[in-house]
Amino acid sequence: MQIIVRIALVLAVIGLQPATAQQVKKSSNFSGNPVFPGWYADPEAIIFDKTYWIYPTYSAPYEKQVFMDAFSSVDLQTWKKHARILDTSRVKWAKRAMWAPSIIQKDKRYYLFFAANDIQNNQEYGGIGVAVADHPAGPFTDHLGKPLIDKFYNGAQPIDQFVFRDDDGQHYMYYGGWRHCNITRLNDDFSGFLPFEDGSVFKEITPENYVEGPFVFKRNGKYYFMWSEGGWTGPDYSVAYAIADSPTGPFKRIGKILQQDPAIATGAGHHSVIHHPGTDTYYIVYHRRPLTETDGNSRETCIDLMRFDKEGRILPVKITTGGVKKSRL
Repeated sequence: MQIIVRIALVLAVIGLQPATAQQVKKSSNFSGNPVFPGWYADPEAIIFDKTYWIYPTYSAPYEKQVFMDAFSSVDLQTWKKHARILDTSRVKWAKRAMWAPSIIQKDKRYYLFFAANDIQNNQEYGGIGVAVADHPAGPFTDHLGKPLIDKFYNGAQPIDQFVFRDDDGQHYMYYGGWRHCNITRLNDDFSGFLPFEDGSVFKEITPENYVEGPFVFKRNGKYYFMWSEGGWTGPDYSVAYAIADSPTGPFKRIGKILQQDPAIATGAGHHSVIHHPGTDTYYIVYHRRPLTETDGNSRETCIDLMRFDKEGRILPVKITTGGVKKSRL
């Protein structure tokens, strides 16, 4: 086993296999962390038809981030790679920096929201787009032929979108970088937005210490709003959360629940959450940086348990190398 581990580390160092020693440590009953090989970040995890899916960012320099892969599993342990479910050849306005996908199923079709081009002002072209497919593995094609959001509103860079469907069927989008987060209501065909009662389209809901990477889920009638704090290339990258009675907040920061463990990995952040239906089992899926790596793009996708106390507050997550128990839906 020591020889295998050393070989894996040597391959990673010379660039032949972006992997870590943890990838050869999967047991017969656990997922292991990372859950699949390769540098991948910003994972969006979701369940479709009794199958777990993860849609991550391909973690590389921006000029090489021109496609997206997906991964599927029936048990959280063995993952199948679906290569290039979307790329810039099918999104003509996207040139670089395709990242942070968010996906939702509606009317038997799958809508993949993504950011592209990393625009820095309203004069640059890019922002948040939408792609659509008939299968969760794609292939996805551009839904609109243009960005869905291509401007800065309330100071929020149009990146890191997350789409949440409430119990009444209304779809909300949370998004924003540069320490600003907006919420907006999507229309029925995801081609635009519905104004709120006061006539506004983009409402700022930025909580304390917010940086990027919003995510929302609902549990026991409460809305859990989560986000990433710190710098994505640094060890202080982490996840905090708030709880509200409404999808629009107000959201008051409660505390940090995911962060580095200097003995295991650094930069743990930009996450999503999946709930095992019919149980109170929740998983947090996130990226982190191995201790052997200093390159900002050397990020891997991991999964660990997320637990709650009796009052419904999220307990601090312990990041592990073993991951979670093998589990079928």
